[in-house]
Amino acid sequence: MKNIPPAEPFPAARFIKEIGRGKDGARSLSRNDAHDLYAAMLDGRVSDLELGGILLAMRIKGESVEEIAGFLEAAEASFTQIALAADADANAASAWQYAPVVIPSYNGARHMANLTPLLAMLLAREGVPVLLHGVLTDPGRVTSAEVFQALGQPICSSIERAQQCFAKHLPAFMPVDALAPKMARLLAMRRILGVRNSTHTLVKIMQPFVIPALRLSSYTHPEYLTMLTAYFTTTAAAERGDVFLMRGTEGETVANARKAQKIDWLHGGTQTTLVEKQNIADEIPALPEQRDAATTASWIQQALVRKEMIPKPIAEQVEQCLRVSQALHMQYNESR
Repeated sequence: MKNIPPAEPFPAARFIKEIGRGKDGARSLSRNDAHDLYAAMLDGRVSDLELGGILLAMRIKGESVEEIAGFLEAAEASFTQIALAADADANAASAWQYAPVVIPSYNGARHMANLTPLLAMLLAREGVPVLLHGVLTDPGRVTSAEVFQALGQPICSSIERAQQCFAKHLPAFMPVDALAPKMARLLAMRRILGVRNSTHTLVKIMQPFVIPALRLSSYTHPEYLTMLTAYFTTTAAAERGDVFLMRGTEGETVANARKAQKIDWLHGGTQTTLVEKQNIADEIPALPEQRDAATTASWIQQALVRKEMIPKPIAEQVEQCLRVSQALHMQYNESR
């Protein structure tokens, strides 16, 4: 077997010097520097000591728009982009009526039932190619993957299996380890450092498809709303499709079944509010009594055949997704 030379080490001290001066003294990297640094991190060219310093420095400083743009460009180049059909025929997209919908699922449920799988299944049965990606398990939380397994839905270990789900009008759940293994390695640093890092933001906003798609994205802190809105309204982000941005339901991108959150539609460099924040719920829906995967899956199966069980905020989210993804699909085909 031919010996593969080790990756050339990437000296990161000059970057750490910029970002490691604390919250008030740190300076942000340029987009190009951010791209080169994150690409080296993904390729394992940054030493463990420097990597820990970078992750903690960014955690304290917070990412700028230019940094998140550079990071994301490097991240999306590190894995294979997904085509709708196995033959990757450019004309395959025209056979669909909707642009793909991308749903990141990295938080799961801690207090409420995790209804992200319900959202995905409602969209997929309408003919939308739906990709969920996330972690399989998370201690103390019920993940979408666990609910999908309780529903008897496949977990896709490859792009080919995901494409088979699209063809069957089933949502495709891909673990991040299968979709973007280099990112998964950096994501797993949380177990070593004890805190999240920039990769947790990147996996929630990445666009894994070859063609434009509708991304459902969420934030947990107000400063991320400002930063992500600024990023998603840039030309580079707009070319990759549209985004629905909302405050997460325990971190998930499904509408809160008890009380609707504000949902902003970011498209073509502009921002439009689709759903206003609901201060008082009109009525309290009958939700699963327990949040475990089996109980949640059983309730979802009933809701799929009994429309009246679907919480109004989720039903409205589905309608908005269908409208925008269909328009995005038509726009893409007209531009070709």
